Amino acid sequence: MDIDLVYLWVDGNDPAWQAKRNAFIGKTDESSPINCKGRYANNDELKYSLRSVEMYAPWIRKIFIVTDNQTPEWLNTSNSKIQIVDHKEIMPAESLPCFNSSLIEHFLYRIPGLSEYFLFSNDDMYINKKVTADDFFTPSGFPFIRLTRKPFRKLRWFWREKICKKPLLNYSKMIDRSSQMVEKKYGTYYTGMPHHNIDAYLRSDYQRIVEKDFSKEFAANNQNHMRNDNDVHRSIISYIALAEKRGQLRYVTEKESMHVLIHKKRHYDRLDQYHPMLFCMNDSQSAQDSDRMMMKNYLDKRFPQKSSFEKQG
Repeated sequence: MDIDLVYLWVDGNDPAWQAKRNAFIGKTDESSPINCKGRYANNDELKYSLRSVEMYAPWIRKIFIVTDNQTPEWLNTSNSKIQIVDHKEIMPAESLPCFNSSLIEHFLYRIPGLSEYFLFSNDDMYINKKVTADDFFTPSGFPFIRLTRKPFRKLRWFWREKICKKPLLNYSKMIDRSSQMVEKKYGTYYTGMPHHNIDAYLRSDYQRIVEKDFSKEFAANNQNHMRNDNDVHRSIISYIALAEKRGQLRYVTEKESMHVLIHKKRHYDRLDQYHPMLFCMNDSQSAQDSDRMMMKNYLDKRFPQKSSFEKQG
């Protein structure tokens, strides 16, 4: 099967992009998980992620990088496997400009030329050892749905919100809303959380869910230029795959998929200890510039060789 890889990428250090964002939503708030420097900062994560792909998944057919009128200055755009996709090519006019990654993800299936089987990655996600198509899709052609086991999530979140009167964070609210939408239609609330790493999808299923099965719910998000508590999270695609038996569940361990918070040194130690198949280096409102430098130094040592996706010389 042909398998493509899709990235979202933004250079939050670009003055022109900053001016556009500030004019639309105001300056970043360093205490905000949805509008902090860490959500937009560019530390060349994509460059190292592409190095990991070339090292460990050279069988990827095409790599699409979805951006807002930007191109990484180091990117070798003459490489036939690389294609830049601007937001305007896949998103409706009412959604632009968009600073909401959850909304951008609703339109991945619209990428021209995207294969039926595809992987989705943020620019801070990495492949850490050799992988094959069988690591992402079953012999029947359905995606593996990787989740983190959270057996009491529904009860715990109900207790937090309804009993303790403590609101859920934006990310949790999006996941909960998506889980409830699946429960209402299919009768099952999937408590597993997204593993926050590279995920596999079928383009046709993605399109059907967004354009047909839940078209009203997805369309209602189209003007959420910033993250909103009523956003439908793309995890709904995976939960529906499980409900329809068009995906196979795999609860991940730290040997398979690891989520590293870059401001926590002990997470680096665990990464070296478990050497997982996939890992994510997550920036956030808790990270400082020194943490970002530590992350970049780590990635430079882990993936030191330039890839063919970079300009040479």
